[in-house]
Amino acid sequence: MNVPTKSLRFLLALLRVPGMGPVKLSEILENCSDLSQLFDATGHSRVTKGTVDWSLVEKDLTWAEQPNCHILTKENALYPPLLKEIHNAPPVLFVRGNAKLLARPQIAIVGTRHPTQLGTENARHFAEHFSKTGFTVTSGLAIGIDGAAHVGALLGVGNTIAVLGNGLDSVYPASHRALAHEIVENGGALVSEFPIGVPPLASHFPRRNRIISGLSVGTLVVEAALNSGSLITAKLALEQGREVFAIPGSIHSPLAKGCHTLIRQGAKLVETAEHVVEELGALMRYVIRGEAERQVKETLPAEQSHYEDLLAEIGYDCTPIEVVIQRSGLTAKAVSIMLLELELKGHVIAVPGGYARLLA
Repeated sequence: MNVPTKSLRFLLALLRVPGMGPVKLSEILENCSDLSQLFDATGHSRVTKGTVDWSLVEKDLTWAEQPNCHILTKENALYPPLLKEIHNAPPVLFVRGNAKLLARPQIAIVGTRHPTQLGTENARHFAEHFSKTGFTVTSGLAIGIDGAAHVGALLGVGNTIAVLGNGLDSVYPASHRALAHEIVENGGALVSEFPIGVPPLASHFPRRNRIISGLSVGTLVVEAALNSGSLITAKLALEQGREVFAIPGSIHSPLAKGCHTLIRQGAKLVETAEHVVEELGALMRYVIRGEAERQVKETLPAEQSHYEDLLAEIGYDCTPIEVVIQRSGLTAKAVSIMLLELELKGHVIAVPGGYARLLA
């Protein structure tokens, strides 16, 4: 953490002041360089009439001392840059798992909690394809489409992020505890803006949705009724300047009406996962470029032979990225960065479905 523990303690205290939301807290942080001045000698907040239970703040700090647990502020280098761009970005993020994953190119998959069998299969298939092509799949860990998306991503390369509407000391819904554990164990992450011990209240989920869309370069809605919370996520994505995709369905299905409404409002109609990847491929390379420049030295082998070995695995037609990963034996992250380096040097070109080698 880049924020000193003393300053972080006061920041976490402000986070727990009753009635304190992300917009108000961000305004306070912009206008106050010494957060200790916002509390009197007894620890009461001078910002509002609310009081702070400092024992709960200590629980936050104790939680962050556990392995693989992180508290990120906007000043932290691991705070996701895309999320920072939205106007009501959370000042604090709690992360369990791979915090570096938050800066990677992400596609959100959202939808109803009561999907059809076809909707569940679509969510899994699309998520698996996204994962294999280098995208991280982000969703909300809810029952239904969210859970299917996380499972699909785990069937691929395994990179997936679950954004929760409660503190990360518990998992909601409880039926997804095993899935949450699998996400972390496979290099993914659980994310929340809510402190430790905060329950999953209904009012938290619209706030969670803006984080799901804010982390992602695009949002895919699989199945959604007209009153679905997934439409809120899609609307937020549009407001944040992100791409929105929707899978069409039967005109007689209530679960297709939300998607059809989005399409009429300008969302891109997609029938295959390749359609989404083709749309976002160029944007993915733009987002990943900054991270490549920061991490290439610490992430990749320095020897030129490793690049030559990887190049040898790519054909002059189209080679899917999952095939390159399998042949090379490297991680998806390393392969993605190396492919970008090879593309920038003119050795390969991104094509629909993967990469192709260029003639020397």
